Amino acid sequence: MALETVASTLDLSADDRRGLAACIALCELAGVAPGALTREETTEWYPTLERPESTPPGWVFAPVWAFLYATMGVALYLVFRDDAGSLRGRQALWAFVGQLLLNVSWTLVFFGRRSILGGLVTIAALWLSVLTTLVAFARVNRRAALLLVPYFLWVSFATVLNARLWRLNRS
Repeated sequence: MALETVASTLDLSADDRRGLAACIALCELAGVAPGALTREETTEWYPTLERPESTPPGWVFAPVWAFLYATMGVALYLVFRDDAGSLRGRQALWAFVGQLLLNVSWTLVFFGRRSILGGLVTIAALWLSVLTTLVAFARVNRRAALLLVPYFLWVSFATVLNARLWRLNRS
């Protein structure tokens, strides 16, 4: 998703474009930073796990997450722009912060600590947090909520995948 395409679709000023870029950058950083910290575990430990047939090939994860973080950034920007000053807007933004912290935590727990069960507990909390954020965003900006639907669906799939990984590797 090109920033200019989104900015022109939303008819944003130069200042608004900077805000949009900052929101997208924050979300992308939330994906890149823990990945960089756990690169060794991702390449050395994870391939040793028994994986269910539904596990996507490794090359799928980076583009999917890049897209999801970008859409999360656009959603964050829309809520921040439309209603950051109201109680409803602040609640939505805090819900977003909470789910983003859980998102980062999952990588650090699952890969960093090599804990499949800890990852499952974390991703279950993330799933609930993303759902809460989606509902909170819908109260502020419907387009922002719709932008979170692919993320919610992916986290739903990842939760099932994490549970299957735990079942296959718990011994």
